[in-house]
Amino acid sequence: MKYEVLKLLARNARYTFEEIAVMLDTTEENVANIVAELEKDGLLKGYKAIVDWEKTDEAYVSAIIELNVIPKAGLGFEEVAEKIMKYPQVESVYLMSGVYDLNVVVKGKTLQDIAWFVARELSTIDSVTSTTTHFVMRRYKEMDVELVSDKDDDRGQLWV
Repeated sequence: MKYEVLKLLARNARYTFEEIAVMLDTTEENVANIVAELEKDGLLKGYKAIVDWEKTDEAYVSAIIELNVIPKAGLGFEEVAEKIMKYPQVESVYLMSGVYDLNVVVKGKTLQDIAWFVARELSTIDSVTSTTTHFVMRRYKEMDVELVSDKDDDRGQLWV
């Protein structure tokens, strides 16, 4: 039943214990106990709202940064990943297979903020050998939630 509770909360963290209990044909008390246990065991790390920032007045820029890293003996990629994830601009850090080692998702107010962060912070870390920055142009889906705009996407239009 723990897995089912996790799936429901991942879909919508605002479900009440009563709603989950109805969906899983159990008691509200049982759901509350399961959630408390999941939190205590570290399986539930937090609850977040998924915001369509394009519909707000708060401008920001996101980028996906690929890092190549020389892992340290006995520590692997952990040391550099832990250092990177402490920066407030960093939303996510992933160890990757393939062409690059770490995938870092960052957020800033402007393109220049992100460029500065990459140049002055990420690229100066001893273990980092190269970076490649990809700016996010538009989000269509995030964490299983579609972020569909009423406006047409005009990037494919010719400017006349």
